[in-house]
Amino acid sequence: MANRSGLDARALAVGARALRDVVLDLPDVASAQRIAAYVSVGDEPGTGPLIEDLSEQGKEIILPILCPDFDLDWGTYRGPASLASAPRGLLEPTGVPAGVDAITEVDVVLLPGLAVDRHGTRLGKGAGCYDRVLARLAGQVPTYVLLHDGEVLDIPIPREPHDVPVENAVTPSGAHHLHPAK
Repeated sequence: MANRSGLDARALAVGARALRDVVLDLPDVASAQRIAAYVSVGDEPGTGPLIEDLSEQGKEIILPILCPDFDLDWGTYRGPASLASAPRGLLEPTGVPAGVDAITEVDVVLLPGLAVDRHGTRLGKGAGCYDRVLARLAGQVPTYVLLHDGEVLDIPIPREPHDVPVENAVTPSGAHHLHPAK
């Protein structure tokens, strides 16, 4: 797995632009009108350039709002000034939340992770936020976990009963179709 702590600001910025370019070339994203994404923080793969370009293309972007029970509500992105600091160092959209089920009305979901294996098992930060989102979607919407190069693993990640696999991963060097077990 890639060592995120070894990535400096320049490497993160270069990776964010490359990731944006790969995501914008995805047919699912190109045809989408409403996209669920997230605002990256720290050493996560950068989503800033991607969110800005999607917004400039006129796509509606919804971003997560962390609930006290670690579920995710959603709010509409209306530019960088519409984001506010939130608990856990996150940036979240301001305004009236759309509800946890707003995720079921998107055309594509871009989600975070620390790694993913070739069977779609995603390693997150352990709170199960996105497993709840993926369970709500029930495989009805294309999902892409955004990662750094080296974080799509050939070795299996242990899958817990609550883990919901993802179909695709995107790294700065390309898109990866995964093969979730049925």
